[in-house]
Amino acid sequence: MKNKKVVITGGAGFIGSNLAHELATENNVTVIDDLSTGRLENISDLIEMKKIRFVHGSILNLQLLQKIFHGIDFVFHQAAIPSVPRSIDDPVLSNNVNISGTLNVLLAARDNTIDKVIFASSSSVYGDTPILPKKEEMTPNLQSIYALTKLAGEYYCQLFHQIYGLSTICLRYFNVYGLRQDPHSDYAAVIPKFIDRVRDKKPLIIYGDGNQTRDFTYIRDIVNANILAAESQANGVYNIGTGKSVTINKLVQLITEVLTNNVKPIYNDPRPGDIRDSLADISSATKAFGYHPQYSLKNGILEMINN
Repeated sequence: MKNKKVVITGGAGFIGSNLAHELATENNVTVIDDLSTGRLENISDLIEMKKIRFVHGSILNLQLLQKIFHGIDFVFHQAAIPSVPRSIDDPVLSNNVNISGTLNVLLAARDNTIDKVIFASSSSVYGDTPILPKKEEMTPNLQSIYALTKLAGEYYCQLFHQIYGLSTICLRYFNVYGLRQDPHSDYAAVIPKFIDRVRDKKPLIIYGDGNQTRDFTYIRDIVNANILAAESQANGVYNIGTGKSVTINKLVQLITEVLTNNVKPIYNDPRPGDIRDSLADISSATKAFGYHPQYSLKNGILEMINN
């Protein structure tokens, strides 16, 4: 993507900041983030070098969105309360930001005739159905408020396309990990938290027996999928994963081997809302906009550790 004007909502967050770094080299990038979960340090270098415009604001402010969306080509909508446990702890906040905020983004995009909105959805909408791999046409099976908010966002995107002609595409991310992911949050994703604890020779906490499986997807593949989706003619909902899964026990073994620290895990009860197994069928994204993941789990972890 070159010479485009783009807005990244939640652009100081994990995925949004990686998108900002990739797009800022050859595009005009505006980041909006209220810094409630995003971290300014993720994009401070871009701000200092004046490679992006940063707006400290919320997607709940429709008037602000209307203003900053003027003249924009693409909106990468990453802003959200990004956690299953957090959504269970505070369902009202997740509902307001993830549903009402997404509606505001779509309204501002419609009113400013944006070329396309790329919406960050989640594999959590599939819930804990035993059928693998997960395919887009499967009936959702919600197990958390977070999953509900993401599905509502998808429906809003599809209706804005159907009713108003706004081009929208929803990407169901599968277990994203990588650079700029905060390992210190109470709701941190498992890979950065495990890497941090193995480095410090602290015990690893596994919720469940460790035989649950995940389709871990490296951030660079997620960023590439967003750009491919934006530049394509595709609309609708697409899985973005690797098409491969691994057990949490195998993940622990891989991280401890790479860091050469033999840290033993502690097994606790499963958390509410957690699913047992996850694996993406990515054939639709491959066909629609040429998405092919480039990173194996080991290569992604090595890049995280070495950076």
